[in-house]
Amino acid sequence: MRYVVTGGAGFIGSHIAEALAGEHEVVVVDDLSTGHRENIQDFDVEFVEGSVTDLPLLQEIFTGADGVFHQAAIASVPKSVDDPLATHAVNETGTLDVLLAARDAGVKKVVFASSSAVYGEEPTLPKHEGMLPAPVSPYAISKLTGEHYEAVFSKLFGLKTVALRYFNVFGPRQDPSSQYSGVISIFTDRVRAGEAITIHGDGGQTRDFVYVADVVRANLLAMERDVTGVFNIARGQQTDLNTLARGVMEAAGREVPVEYGPVRQGDVRHSLADITRAREVLGWAPEWTLVDGLVETMGWDARGQ
Repeated sequence: MRYVVTGGAGFIGSHIAEALAGEHEVVVVDDLSTGHRENIQDFDVEFVEGSVTDLPLLQEIFTGADGVFHQAAIASVPKSVDDPLATHAVNETGTLDVLLAARDAGVKKVVFASSSAVYGEEPTLPKHEGMLPAPVSPYAISKLTGEHYEAVFSKLFGLKTVALRYFNVFGPRQDPSSQYSGVISIFTDRVRAGEAITIHGDGGQTRDFVYVADVVRANLLAMERDVTGVFNIARGQQTDLNTLARGVMEAAGREVPVEYGPVRQGDVRHSLADITRAREVLGWAPEWTLVDGLVETMGWDARGQ
């Protein structure tokens, strides 16, 4: 089988590419704005430097592909607030380009990286796929738009599509120096350096963290199985950021100060997923605990990768 991974030199995309490499022909397309060649240098993939906003390039790359894992995005709420137009160009127009190229090339399925951000601040927990989305940032709007584009392309053109609503993904290769970094990669980097952790807000805000290996498995199942639609991908457990900070320090065996800053615009207060649909329809369930994932992530950081 031949698969294309957009954003495949990035955090999640590189893990998907690694899981596919060896058994399948894999093409990674990435503009390296946040991805790194080093993330894919140790396994057999073809690399093409380019953007999902380049439709002719995608049409060329997708020729002969069986499936596309669409991971490329500006994956930052604050960045989307600062620059909505750039977010729209990459996340909305770029996703439309991916779907157009996939349709034209006869690709069988596109698996799209969506986000829990589409749920917004609607207070009902846990979040389930049948809830009315209520995005509160340009980033969230862009992901919801991608889902709608997928549904329309499925109905109009018969292109099979799956959207995976990632909650808070963490693990090795998440760059703590990037403005798109997840909170765990930032916390682990600070603790390793013996520097204070900064929490935006009072630390009582909660997230549903999921380890990257579980996310990769969800992507592979979404591609392999005869399923379509939208699925939450998370552990189905809440963790507040104060508890997370303590967990990171315990995984590192080191204490650092915890400081508090202003709440970030566009961030939601609480997040928790209902993963029933992923269990029952996709046949997926998380295997990694938060503690085990933190230990693995801290170990990877300690190796200086």
